[in-house]
Amino acid sequence: MNGDDSGLGEDRLVAAEADLDDRVVEGALRPTRLDEFIGQERVRAQLGLVLEAARRRGGTADHVLLSGPPGLGKTTLATIIARELDAPLRITSGPAVQHAGDLAAILSSLQPGEVLFLDEIHRTARPAEEMLYLAMEDFRVDVVIGKGPGATAVPLELPPFTLVAATTRAGLLPGPLRDRFGFTAHLDFYDPEDLLAIIDRSAHIIGVSVDRAGAQEIARRSRGTPRIANRLLRRVRDYAQVHGDGRLDLDTARAALDLYEVDGLGLDRLDRAVLDAVVVRFGGGPVGLSTLAVAVGEETETVESVAEPFLVRCGLLVRTPRGRVATPAAWTHLGLGVPPRSGIGGQPPLDFGTGDST
Repeated sequence: MNGDDSGLGEDRLVAAEADLDDRVVEGALRPTRLDEFIGQERVRAQLGLVLEAARRRGGTADHVLLSGPPGLGKTTLATIIARELDAPLRITSGPAVQHAGDLAAILSSLQPGEVLFLDEIHRTARPAEEMLYLAMEDFRVDVVIGKGPGATAVPLELPPFTLVAATTRAGLLPGPLRDRFGFTAHLDFYDPEDLLAIIDRSAHIIGVSVDRAGAQEIARRSRGTPRIANRLLRRVRDYAQVHGDGRLDLDTARAALDLYEVDGLGLDRLDRAVLDAVVVRFGGGPVGLSTLAVAVGEETETVESVAEPFLVRCGLLVRTPRGRVATPAAWTHLGLGVPPRSGIGGQPPLDFGTGDST
């Protein structure tokens, strides 16, 4: 092996160690008890009641469905539920359960009282989804042995368990499945004060000093999402350690976040690319999703599920039957003058066609 190959191997090892360190830190930042969980007060109160009642009965808790955008704490709440019930936790996801047999194998190996966390439940295959109906309601599954006319359904009793399911798209779940959850909760984006508390707690855990102004700047650019707040905190910490004295003040936070292309509203490179395409290239819209995705060099699903929800929530973009349209706030955010127009959101009633609005 020559020297160049050796150096490349060392670089990959350093990168892998850095990635592992970030995962370890992210795990350490997750609260482990309900009283440590910051924000979502109504959900915490309701869930606390469900868990306390189960503890007093000495039985399993009702099945729980958690919905909401990514990064708000659904996985964290699943681990908290298991910890509060003093029960083991089994973790899987919808994409990993593509056959009824996959689900049957998981369910049949559960221990009494175990908590099964099924992430992205809306991506579970339909045969496995239908098997869940019986398992959740009667703690039983029917295992089919053989094929064709000679196939036989053998009932398999399951120990009582608690299913905790998470989804970012609750509307994709069929009604019969939703109805089998005893408790459903929707997690909302966090307000700045809750994010400040999360940043203060995380800074203490990772051993960095952050003043209130610096923490406020990180919170302001975190899109109301704890996962993003913790990630930005770690990147500002890196900047402070390399370019400063290790203290996270306002100037350090601004310099670090500008370096990582996170602007004052929390828009990142993809968000601004989408906004710039709609405003500058297509005159404010309307423009169809597939055309917009090609313009920014991304998949349509990425644009629709990653960038658009935040742009719409910020009031910078509007979804219409004819396509995506920029609002006056979008022009202002990009430092452009708002043209005197009529039409949706005060934008030009240009016609880019109606066949590409999905």
